[in-house]
Amino acid sequence: MDQERLDRVQSISGHVFADPGLVEIALTHPSYSAEHPGTPSYDRLEFLGDTVLGYLVAERLFRRLPDASEGELTERKSALVNGALLAEIAERHGLDELIAYGKGELASIQGRTRARENALEALIGAVFLDGGIAAASDAVKTIFGALLDRDDLAPAGHPKSVLAARTQALGRGTPAYRVRDVAGPVHAPVFTVEALLNGRGIGVGEGRSKQAAEKAAAAAALAVMDAQANGVDGPA
Repeated sequence: MDQERLDRVQSISGHVFADPGLVEIALTHPSYSAEHPGTPSYDRLEFLGDTVLGYLVAERLFRRLPDASEGELTERKSALVNGALLAEIAERHGLDELIAYGKGELASIQGRTRARENALEALIGAVFLDGGIAAASDAVKTIFGALLDRDDLAPAGHPKSVLAARTQALGRGTPAYRVRDVAGPVHAPVFTVEALLNGRGIGVGEGRSKQAAEKAAAAAALAVMDAQANGVDGPA
C-alpha cells in the first residue's frame, strides 16, 4: 500500500496501523479480488467490523441513556448503524476514492454505494484487529463525530426518517420534535410529542417513551401530508 493512501486512511480513522496490510484488505472490493486471484477482499473484515460497530454503538447508547427502554435503545442503534448512514459517512470522508474496485464494478453506482458501507465496516474491523477494542472505540468516535450523540436520527423506513426525507425534498427543512406533555404515573408515563416544521406544528403523537411519541408524531404528520397530496385539507 502506498504511503499517501495509508496516510489518508489513518487520518480518517485516527489510528496508526502497525499492520498496513489490514488496510489494504479493508479497501479491496470483491470485484477486484475476482480479477486478481489470491487477493483477499474486505468481506471477512466487514463481517467483523459490523459486529464491533454494533457493540460499540450499543454500549455507548446504554451508558449515555440510562433511562431509555430496550425498544428505544434498539431504534437508536439501528439509526446509527443503518447502511445508508454508513455509506454517507464513508462518502463524506472520501473513503470511496480509496477502494480498489474491479473494472466492471466501477460502472455500478448502486454497487459502489453498498461498497462504501462495507468498506467503512471493514476499516473498523481492521482497526479492531490491529489495536483492540479501545482503538476501535476511538476510531468510531473519530469517524462518526457528533453523529454518535444525535437524538434526531432514525432508522431507514422509520416515520421520522421518511418525514425528514420528504420535507427536505420539498425544500421545507428538517422537522424538530417538542414534548408537549408527560402524563400518567412515574413508572408508566405517557409522552405527548409535537412534530414541528419551521416552528409550526405538523403532527402530534403519544407513546410510552419520548422516542415512541416522536415516531407517532412523525406518522401523524405524514398522514396529513398524504391527505393534502390527495386534495384533502389539513393543518400542515
